[in-house]
Amino acid sequence: MEVMKIAFVPIDNRPVCYQLPKMIADINPDAELLIPPIEYLGDLHKTANVEGLFDWLKNLSKVDAFVLSLDTIAYGGLIPSRRSPDTFDDIKSRIEALKNILLKFDAKVYAFSSVMRISNNNVNEEEKEYWNLYGEKIFKYSFDFHKFDKAETSVPQEILDDYLATRKRNFEINKIYLEWQKEGFFDTLVFSKDDCAEFGLNVMEAQELEKLGGFTKTGADEIPLALLARAWRSDVKIAPIFLAPEHKELISNYEDVSIERSVLSQIELAGCTVAETEDANVLLFVNNFEDKQGEIVMKRGTKSFSGSWNNPVKPYIVADVRFANGADNAFINVFLKENCSDNFRGYSAWNTSANTLGSLICAMKYTKKQNDAFKRLQVVRLLDDWAYQANVRQELQSPDVDALSEKMKPYEDKVREFLGFGFSVRYSFPWNRLFEVKIELI
Repeated sequence: MEVMKIAFVPIDNRPVCYQLPKMIADINPDAELLIPPIEYLGDLHKTANVEGLFDWLKNLSKVDAFVLSLDTIAYGGLIPSRRSPDTFDDIKSRIEALKNILLKFDAKVYAFSSVMRISNNNVNEEEKEYWNLYGEKIFKYSFDFHKFDKAETSVPQEILDDYLATRKRNFEINKIYLEWQKEGFFDTLVFSKDDCAEFGLNVMEAQELEKLGGFTKTGADEIPLALLARAWRSDVKIAPIFLAPEHKELISNYEDVSIERSVLSQIELAGCTVAETEDANVLLFVNNFEDKQGEIVMKRGTKSFSGSWNNPVKPYIVADVRFANGADNAFINVFLKENCSDNFRGYSAWNTSANTLGSLICAMKYTKKQNDAFKRLQVVRLLDDWAYQANVRQELQSPDVDALSEKMKPYEDKVREFLGFGFSVRYSFPWNRLFEVKIELI
């Protein structure tokens, strides 16, 4: 089989955006991921080097498919899309330059652009400076305006005008992408809805894009991975199995659809088929929540898993979404008691339910069988989603690599035993905060 070459432009340089797709593609010898140098990508404070990305794209030779974060080119990244002072004309010129480059290739284009989120807090780490004073009030204004068709607010007019102007600029850029879609430029175009509530200006915009023929999807960071899965043109029949089936209509934190709907839409976006258990190639076990989704780091509890686990006789993957931002320790304690089955095709409990599902299904689709690259990926997922996010993170007061390395050792031993795979590991905090950790196998 000829190797399929996929050019991939990530959202930014976080491990889940840059390292994870590389690790997934490494599992399949018939796939080659072409990815720009990490220094061209943005971070929490730096925007992407768009000219460098253009040069990288121009110098590619044979490419079968592009998977693109359009926000990276348009604004310099997902976070800069909310902060960028660039004008509509500046951004339009930039994305038209991208289009002209891609038209020179005989390749499919899979892309996504965000509908600008509205976070319900006064934290300006990823927003404009005024969010630390007015974030919650702007969220309420947005919510009320959509729900009641009018809203009052004490947010200063110049702040509100700036915020609304940024939203309008990004919305108009998204409408340009829709025009390109109608021309047939994209094989797949997704508008992502990050951190959604039931009402809001972002929800209104998503609804308007849908009326104009656009496809919107709850989530963000996992969507490039879902598109990476979609670009790999093999149909996999997946049977979802909910460990709490009577509660699958409940809605996850940061999402606006039920966990069942989230599961089904992620399967479909990845280019897979939903199937009954007896007809499936792969079983997708979902450790879903029974009352509300918990979140360990936010100290929001929920009923933990209380069942048993036996390794299935068919290939299977596990989406552990009982908690957001980390694993369900009660489930993991049962799951790890059985040694890793030959039918095991992946585990994830990364951040939101959509993040977990999109990344998990993508990795499964690139896995023909267990190999060293597959086991390396599972080491990272278990150490990140379970050991760090659900446990060690709660014991750290600051991004202290030495303390982290020491506290992770008992979990490393359990992962080695479960996978039957030896490894050495190095940790770092790439954005100098506790939210994400970089886990490198050395």
